[in-house]
Amino acid sequence: MGKRIFDDETDEISVVSIGDDAPGPAEAPERRSGAATLLNKAAHFLGAIFLLILSIELMKRGAQSIAPRLQGTFPVDNMVSTLGLGWLGAYFVLSGSPIAISALALFGAGATTQAQTFTMIAGSRLGASFIVLLVGFLYAMRSRNRERRRESIGMGVLALGMTAVVYVPGMFLGYGILKSGMLSGVNWAASQDVNGAIDLIWGPLTRIATDLLPGPLLFPLGLAIILLAFKALDVVLPSLDGEKHADGKGHWLTKPWPMFALGALAALLTLSVSVALTILVPLASKGYIHRKEAIPYIAGANITTLADTMVAGMLTGNPIAVQIVLAQVIAVSIITLVILAVAYRPLQRLIMALDEWIVATTPRLVFFVSALFVMPIGLMFSGRLI
Repeated sequence: MGKRIFDDETDEISVVSIGDDAPGPAEAPERRSGAATLLNKAAHFLGAIFLLILSIELMKRGAQSIAPRLQGTFPVDNMVSTLGLGWLGAYFVLSGSPIAISALALFGAGATTQAQTFTMIAGSRLGASFIVLLVGFLYAMRSRNRERRRESIGMGVLALGMTAVVYVPGMFLGYGILKSGMLSGVNWAASQDVNGAIDLIWGPLTRIATDLLPGPLLFPLGLAIILLAFKALDVVLPSLDGEKHADGKGHWLTKPWPMFALGALAALLTLSVSVALTILVPLASKGYIHRKEAIPYIAGANITTLADTMVAGMLTGNPIAVQIVLAQVIAVSIITLVILAVAYRPLQRLIMALDEWIVATTPRLVFFVSALFVMPIGLMFSGRLI
């Protein structure tokens, strides 16, 4: 079967053979492009997993070296100082997950106690939303519209405030669950076969690094590699386009439970509450969503963000590490679901009133940002005073 095509430039007629299964002129390049994209994502995914496991192994070795010197000293004097350490550490890496995984590595080496590890992970969650405020400031600087600037910065304030509303009481409830022994029967850990495979594949690199570098340097090296792993995952994970997700706002974007589910899914897919919450800034800046509508989304993201930390706990080979993370997940889930079920509207009014009060004037905003640094620093140095 053929088709006659007239070329305007050459004034010639050519016959092109076509069939039901024959690809069009653009179809073959598109297929090649699709295959190349798939291979690229697969390579980045495998590379990210490789780097993630390598970083955990290096941090475990490094933690073993620094544990004798670190135990009971600054900045892990007590469970209050580790809360500040996790909180402030998340600011500097602009993510909570690397700090939470670092806490598990320190625990595995005996540098921190169960309680200290628990509060360090909680602190990492409190600091993880700082990047939302940072992005909010950047968006505000680009906009000449006063209301849009308020929405952008206010979304960052809201993310930090909502995280505190859930995680502060969650710390007390979670610690109670942990100390009660309710989770003592949970023995989730990587199997001997998995551990054997890890030693076979990553063992040689770990041993080379151990031979070349002083033991204490392995910990920061592992932390740097884990940041590269999350960077590689950014290429693989689905792009969360704020404007696309804003389509059909009138249908469901204003409803609490769908927004809660979307936030939980976003943090689970991206393995980062920072990434999942940051997309709220352009949504608010462009007027697709109001801050008060984002509260359930933030609540959902704050639960599933601990998924990668749970996996890291299993890889440590210590069941107690998993119990520490699981206690936090259960506590935060309970508090979040209770709030959304019975106290959502009162909380929405209260937290929005506080948010509006903070962003109303520059001095209040400066005071708020200053407090964000003073509080974790004060907590971290509390061990020097207590």
